[in-house]
Amino acid sequence: MLRACHERIAVQCTTLEKLAAHLPSHGADTQAQQAARNIMRYFDLAAPHHHADEEQDLFPVLLGISQRQCSPVGERIASLLDEHRSMEASWAQLRTVLADIAEGKTRPLEPVRVADFAGAYRAHIALEESQIFPFAEACLDRQQLARLSAAMVARRTIGTITPQ
Repeated sequence: MLRACHERIAVQCTTLEKLAAHLPSHGADTQAQQAARNIMRYFDLAAPHHHADEEQDLFPVLLGISQRQCSPVGERIASLLDEHRSMEASWAQLRTVLADIAEGKTRPLEPVRVADFAGAYRAHIALEESQIFPFAEACLDRQQLARLSAAMVARRTIGTITPQ
């Protein structure tokens, strides 16, 4: 599930870059408005779930294993957590511009800010997929993976209200 999320993050980063290139010539036309809404929907809803999957479920388990094995993965996880906070702050800044674009107001998306945001996510994904996920696959048994998967699915389940 996490790798699939990474693919969707990459798609949204590419859409953001295309939107930044589209705006100078076309302004906040219908296509730009829809792209802005799609990007906001993803980074407002799905990205926080993805971060929670890692921070609340995957990383704590891996940190425990890393400490027992004296693995450097724990240090990498600490760095990834810092990156989450940084990317969330960058998103908050980009989101204000995207909200205006979604409403039809022409505002420029600063190319440097867009490149920094997309680049940070791509580097973050590359580290997770090259170092963290292989460590998890090597260390976690089927029961642990099933618990992680169930927690991720539960986080995304809409309307699961317990009757009173």
